Amino acid sequence: MSTKVTTVWKEGMLFESVNPTGDSLYINDGTQMSDKDVYSPKALMLSSLAGCSGLDVVSLFKKMKLEVGEFRIDIKSELTEEHPRFYDKTRVEYHFHGSNLHEEKLQKCVNLSVERYCGVMEMFRRFSEMEIVTVFHHSN
Repeated sequence: MSTKVTTVWKEGMLFESVNPTGDSLYINDGTQMSDKDVYSPKALMLSSLAGCSGLDVVSLFKKMKLEVGEFRIDIKSELTEEHPRFYDKTRVEYHFHGSNLHEEKLQKCVNLSVERYCGVMEMFRRFSEMEIVTVFHHSN
């Protein structure tokens, strides 16, 4: 199965990238302002990692009919000092908020995404030391 993304230089250091569904996003190097929502390539990689794993986790906890008030993923990654700079250490934090959190089942959702389903996570493992943390925030 192949995927095609087309990326076109617009001006300066601004590119428009169109995904297979026809949706587009803008990418630049962070040095120029734009009237568009613009992403840097490396930050976009972290967003892809969070999105991929997040979709897995939500799908799994919905199938299990678990109650979650809020769910977010924070990712912090460190770049190497030498070029080409890449993320060599990445910490992924899964945060669950709610009054009736089933920690064991939610942890199973995270584990399944990390270990089995998330292809972007698997790609990251090829070049980055991964640290996975799950945090439960219980509310009354």
